[in-house]
Formats: sequence, structure tokens, C-alpha cells
Amino acid sequence: MPSAFQFQCHLVLIFLAASKGETRYLEVRDAGEDDPFLLLSEDLKRELSAGQIYRRSLRCIDMLSTEGQFTFTADQPQLHCATFFIGEPEELITIHYDFVNIDCQGGDFLKVFDGWILKGEKFPSSLDHPLTTSQRYVDFCESGNIQRSIRSSQNVAMIFFRIQQPGNGFTVTVKKNSNLFPCNVISQTPSGRFTMVIPHQHRNCSFSIIYPVVIKISDLILGHLNGLFLKKPSASCAGVGDFVELLGGAGLDPSKMFPLADLCHSFHGSAQMKIGCDNTVLRMVSSGKHVNRVTFEYHQLDLQETETRKENSIEEFCFPSI
Repeated sequence: MPSAFQFQCHLVLIFLAASKGETRYLEVRDAGEDDPFLLLSEDLKRELSAGQIYRRSLRCIDMLSTEGQFTFTADQPQLHCATFFIGEPEELITIHYDFVNIDCQGGDFLKVFDGWILKGEKFPSSLDHPLTTSQRYVDFCESGNIQRSIRSSQNVAMIFFRIQQPGNGFTVTVKKNSNLFPCNVISQTPSGRFTMVIPHQHRNCSFSIIYPVVIKISDLILGHLNGLFLKKPSASCAGVGDFVELLGGAGLDPSKMFPLADLCHSFHGSAQMKIGCDNTVLRMVSSGKHVNRVTFEYHQLDLQETETRKENSIEEFCFPSI
């Protein structure tokens, strides 16, 4: 049975609420009947002819993975609405306001958040994002025409809004931009393969998979400089400036998840681990002194695999929630 966290994520935060105008995060209040992940699947399968711009109306709770122009018009007071945007790992998202007709003075709001929020937990976490939490919000009622285009720092972003007067609304155009060195990523699918490279940058990067998974790391290069591998302490990763950690938990924020394993030695080969948590994160910490690289693949963990134990698998965490 899916856990509460997975249910909330797969329904993309149905009935999200911003409790007051000055509230800086959203909370899940309940689950609804629609499944926005089905909407995502429809978007992924949709074939558009060359040059055609995809247009459609937005629902109060929605999820988008395609470029296009999207319009929301309130047919009744809408107090707790959100749209979640997700791209491929190597994409950034630009949201441009084409038209906005809301009553800011009357309590309406329209905000873009650089990342995703679930029950007060953020992705990327505050530790992994280049901006402060306050800088990650762009409030149309405060910025107006000053900032009509907002670009995300990773492959996910969201808008949340309150529109009380029927007939009011907004139109946005969403475009994707390439990101040469993807850092923080939420995977669209429960399986895939990815290579994370941090080239001489002092930053932390997290790859989040909102499923229990089998993850196999096939290549790890840490402290690579001028074709040489720097030796690392043999005891543990404590005090090492460059390392990879695997995290598991029941929430969205990597900084609040349980550390399952640390890897601070370069290797070529295979290290496979089973993680039965609702959310699995591979996180690379980089000092900025070297070029760090990790290649891994993953697929969703099924019940039969939980019964097969291997020495290099992490099986004692999170499995009761599967």
C-alpha cells in the first residue's frame, strides 16, 4: 500500500492551502478525487506538430511537464490553488506572466516558488539552494510588472494563488531552457539513469526519487584533479569536503531525511542498494576544489526484491511503509 507521503505526492498536493496572505509555505489539507499524475502522463504523451504552441486552461490543482500557454479563470472563489511544473533533469523552467487580473488589495495573490513545497518541506532544501528562502518567492502583488519572467534554478517550480472574484485570473507562458550541469532534480519517473557532474563548484546537489527504489552506482569520481585521484581518509567521510550520501525518508526535504550511506572514495564498478523509503535522495557534497562525478541508475523496488537480501543492500530502513 502506498504511504501517506506517496499518496500526497502522486496527487500533487490536492487542496493545498496558504493559510494567510503572509504565509510562506503550503500545506496539504486533504486528498481529492482527481489524479494530476494522470494529467502529467497525458502531457508527456501529447504530440504537437512542429511550431504549434500548446494551450489549455489550468485547473485549481494542476501539474505540467510541457511548454505552452496556460490560462486560469476563476468560476468561483478559489482560495487554495497550485500548479506544479516539472521538466527533464537537464531543463530549467521559465514562467512568464502574459496577463494578470487579480485583486491584490482584496486579498488575492499569485506567487512563484523556485522549487516545490509539501507540508512546509522544501525541495531543494535550504542547504542545497543558491538563494535564501525569501528570495525563492516572487509575489506578483509585490513585483507587478517589474519581474514578469521567473526562471527556476532546477527542473521543478510552482505557482500558488488565491483568486476570489469569479472572472478574474491570469495567463502564463512556460518554456524550458537547457541546463548544462543539472544540480537539484526531482525524477519524473520511478526508473532511469543519470550522471551528476559538479565542476569546481562549492555546492550541494540532490537527486530525488519519490519511490522506494533499487539504486546502483556504477561510477564515482571524487577529488579528480589534473587526471589524478586524490587519496581520501580510509576511516569514514567525516571531515571530507567531497562525498556522496544516500538519504531516505517520508518527506520532501533532503535535510530532514535519514542518512543511509556515505561514499567518499572514487571507484569504478557497481554498488547496489535497496532503499524502501517513500523518498530516496542521492546527494553530492562538493568543496569546489575538484570536478566530482557520479553515475547511477535506479528502478522502483517491488515486494519480491524486498525479500531478497544482498550484502551491499540497505534493507533495514523504511520497508514497513511499502
